[in-house]
Amino acid sequence: MLRRFAIAAALLAASGIAFAADTPGVTATTLKIGNTNAYSGPASAYGVIAKTEAAFFKMVNEQGGVGGRQIEFLSYDDGYAPPKTVEQVRRLVEEDQVAFLFNTLGTPTNTAIHRYVNQKKVPHLLISTGADKWGDHEHFPWTMGYQPSYRTEAQIYTKYMLAQNPKGKLAILYQNDDFGKDYPAGVKDTLGDKYDATVVKVVSYETSDATIDSQITALQASGADFLLVAATPKFAAQAIRKVHELNWHPTFFLTNVSISVGAVMTPAGPENGVGIITTGYMKDPTDPSFNDDKGMNEWRAFMAKYIPGGDLTDANYVFAYGVSMVMWQVLKQCEGDFSRPNIMKQATNLHDAYDPVLLPGIKVNTSPTNFHPIKAMQLQKWDGKTWIRFGNVIEGS
Repeated sequence: MLRRFAIAAALLAASGIAFAADTPGVTATTLKIGNTNAYSGPASAYGVIAKTEAAFFKMVNEQGGVGGRQIEFLSYDDGYAPPKTVEQVRRLVEEDQVAFLFNTLGTPTNTAIHRYVNQKKVPHLLISTGADKWGDHEHFPWTMGYQPSYRTEAQIYTKYMLAQNPKGKLAILYQNDDFGKDYPAGVKDTLGDKYDATVVKVVSYETSDATIDSQITALQASGADFLLVAATPKFAAQAIRKVHELNWHPTFFLTNVSISVGAVMTPAGPENGVGIITTGYMKDPTDPSFNDDKGMNEWRAFMAKYIPGGDLTDANYVFAYGVSMVMWQVLKQCEGDFSRPNIMKQATNLHDAYDPVLLPGIKVNTSPTNFHPIKAMQLQKWDGKTWIRFGNVIEGS
């Protein structure tokens, strides 16, 4: 048995494919990638992201794999519950022996595991959350985000508010975790000592809450001219419906993680959200200006072949395709060396990495001191059918 293994290793070495027997998640023919997502629970609208990634790696395997290996994508349900995430990630790292984690979803869930994975020195890459802290390369050198910072997003909304009405009053609804808390923090970054005079009401909700109706009613009573909602899809849709039901007409800012037409705007009632302002960094599948776009046609062809019947109005499918493309670029740059240090090295050396579904002018770049791959966004407004972009692409800090 040992002799056969030695012969196989020698043949691989001769072919130029790096392989070490003690490299976790890597065999002569396979590469294991780990993932957790909310297939159930309050954020289950995001479950299609991991399903799309599984289909993407199936496509990669059909094209010959990467570095001479077929990808085994292991994705487990954590129900958006941090204790369950810890359990599932320990299973992936200690039992399944994955090479690295890719696009694990959620701010509270990733918060529960990122100290553990950094202690284990497991690459924790392109994770599906925009919390600002995922750029902390000094203290957590094995964790890297992907999408723009929530805190930067909130700064952009606040600057827009001040430009529209310098004396306007703002109310904020946020999810009571590190995802939601980045939004009032970003508002405070911009307002400084004017925060208390400008922000007239701040309320939070728990993911275990049945509705946020009482919170929206309290925010309306504050007399605010502007409303900022930092909520996951289920609660974002509820907020849109309740604001409309109350016949309240503030300038309404909505986090860009909850603007999928299929998952949020349609369930909320498309007509109920007219005028909502958000930021975008991806091409929206309902935007007619992208009907003949090369990158979106590439995505549509992928959907037709690998996810027939998938909701082509759901931007979560678009996001998953784009981030998977960037992950594929990292793996190709590894040139067959899938040791954890080299995977991390390549992830921190991306230069205009190919993501065909990013908005024009927005790029993916990383470095050993830049763990925020995407820093730019563009404001956009809901017209009842799609998101209409306006203004210039804005580069965050």
